[in-house]
Amino acid sequence: MNKQEFIAKLVKETGATKAAAGKMLEATLATIKTALKKGDTVSFVGFGTFKTSQRKARTARNPRTGAPIKIAKRRVARFSVGKALKDAVK
Repeated sequence: MNKQEFIAKLVKETGATKAAAGKMLEATLATIKTALKKGDTVSFVGFGTFKTSQRKARTARNPRTGAPIKIAKRRVARFSVGKALKDAVK
C-alpha cells in the first residue's frame, strides 16, 4: 500500500475529504518526525513504538576496492512492533 492508497482508505473509513485525509496523514508523520528529531519516543499501545538509538562508529569495507572505510556514529530511527499488531499479522 502506498501513500495515495492509504489516503484513499482513510477517506473510505472516516468519510473525510481526500484533502483533509492527506493533511491528517502529513500532520501525523510530521509530528512523529519532530518528536524523533528531539529524541522523544512515540508510542501507540498495541501498534508499536517509534524511537531513536545511537549506532556506534565502525569500520566497513568498500565492496569495489576492499579498502577500509570509517563510518561515523549516528542516530537512527527504530520501530518496535506492539503485541496486538504482532498477533494480527500472524
